[in-house]
Amino acid sequence: MRCDIVSEACPGVGCFMAFNKRNMHFKEYDDKAEMVAFFTCGGCSGRRVYRLIKSLKKRGVDVIHLSSCMQMDNYPRCPHIEEIKKTITDAGIKIVEGTHH
Repeated sequence: MRCDIVSEACPGVGCFMAFNKRNMHFKEYDDKAEMVAFFTCGGCSGRRVYRLIKSLKKRGVDVIHLSSCMQMDNYPRCPHIEEIKKTITDAGIKIVEGTHH
């Protein structure tokens, strides 16, 4: 999951490259792991998260990475990150904080 605001300027290349090379926050995954979705929060206040999490859970997604842009100080700070995390963990999905930084 990534920040909707940052997605206007970032095509997600760093996230995909880190996953494909299995480095940074993806280094624990083997070659069988698949990235099955790449989405934004839907904008402040993370309005899409609850609906998307329900759909992803039905499809067997068990881990969601919060992109580096949601975690780092040199990007707009996410004022709703704690609520977003709670929505994900309440659904029983593991969170990894970060992607390529």
